[in-house]
Amino acid sequence: MNPPAPYLRGCSGFRAAPRRQVLQAGVLGALGISMADLFRLQAEDRSGVTIAGGKKIEPHAMSVIQINLPGGFPHHESFDPKPEAPVECRGSFGVVRTSSGEVFSDNLPKLAGIAGKITVVRSVVGKIPDHGLATYHLHTGYTPSTVIDYPQMGSIVSHELGPRGELPCYIALPGKNVSGGGTGFLPSVHGPFETGGDPATQKKDFRVRDFSLPSDLTVEQLNRQRFVRDTVEKRIRALEANPVLLDTMDEFHARAYSLLTSSGAQQAFSFEGESSEILDLYGSQVTGDVKGPDNRFHPKGLAERLIIARRLVEAGVRFVTLEYGGWDCHADVRKSCIDQMRPFDYAIAGLVSDLERRGLLDSTIVWVTSEFGRTPMINKESGRDHWARCYSMMIAGGGFKQGLVYGASDSTGGEPSRDAITLENLMATIYHQLGIDPNKELVAFGTRPIEIIRDAEVVKSLLS
Repeated sequence: MNPPAPYLRGCSGFRAAPRRQVLQAGVLGALGISMADLFRLQAEDRSGVTIAGGKKIEPHAMSVIQINLPGGFPHHESFDPKPEAPVECRGSFGVVRTSSGEVFSDNLPKLAGIAGKITVVRSVVGKIPDHGLATYHLHTGYTPSTVIDYPQMGSIVSHELGPRGELPCYIALPGKNVSGGGTGFLPSVHGPFETGGDPATQKKDFRVRDFSLPSDLTVEQLNRQRFVRDTVEKRIRALEANPVLLDTMDEFHARAYSLLTSSGAQQAFSFEGESSEILDLYGSQVTGDVKGPDNRFHPKGLAERLIIARRLVEAGVRFVTLEYGGWDCHADVRKSCIDQMRPFDYAIAGLVSDLERRGLLDSTIVWVTSEFGRTPMINKESGRDHWARCYSMMIAGGGFKQGLVYGASDSTGGEPSRDAITLENLMATIYHQLGIDPNKELVAFGTRPIEIIRDAEVVKSLLS
């Protein structure tokens, strides 16, 4: 195997993190835990964490699709170019104007074309220019502590709102970032359902473990097995066993059976009915300008992940998280961008446009994240290093103002010059739009009240 290109190697902290941890779906099977057991655990969790306070908030959004760009997305080469800065700061790319007169990097012409539908925040302030620690901060709203482990945003959403359909509340495609923490002090049932299969590589052959019958088991055979179980339970009832327990187990098995045989659940995890026009809209065949080891250009698969994410939201999933690319460009930031930016530009613009025309954009928050940005100055290896003091994120839908560029960085993109917004307050604003009070206290370990986001302030000027 050829060694990775220099711009893909990144620093040792970024390379050391596994691409995803052991997949939950596979673990369930390996441990002999059935889907019915999972539902039983969910039921047992109802009183797992005591709720203290929290005001009722009317939700403006029902779902979140988080697209994380691991490694540190370069804001100069994307949403916050500096065309007037010296070349060692502005880099080698030009700019493209939006309809409102703002400028994006010319790496993002498609997103510039729909800038009236999105919000760009150019003044996000992080805390830690370290991959693992900053990724934990991004997903939880807290910096890591040796005293307590905090839950991810998706886990909070699962705990506070619960599922709104047959499918799990929180899904990671194909798995979560291992550095982003877990369920923290919440019960483990609020962790993401990790699909295992990846639509980016499997395309139309995408399959999810635990959401389809084994190849050697037909629905008729499943029904016969269910008949046998029902017969046994009837005999047990005749022996005056605990009827409440049996009724509860009936519910668990019924939910598992429903998922395994539900056409709606199966369709959500498939490309059934997706036209070639939709695939083109998301840029399914769009490639970067860097050839692979086989000397050919290859699509990146983000389009397929986003189409499945949209289908999951349509089916009622509340929080979908996925990742794209590797952006730790300490060397040759230009090559990193010409390889990865074009598929990103097509796919994100396609998702926003598709959600809008399906009537889903108002109820879905599209959130493009990264653990930090890149340095204002290009280094001696033509790359950019870690920078958490000011960077950019993109949001669309869910009641956020459309066509807004919020905040500004200084002339080199190194510090906020206007309307700095902490990562915590941006997360608090997203929680607020979902109908979750970010100042609400959850009681950990039975005695310790912990705010969902400490000292959170909702940034109302971001909201329509």
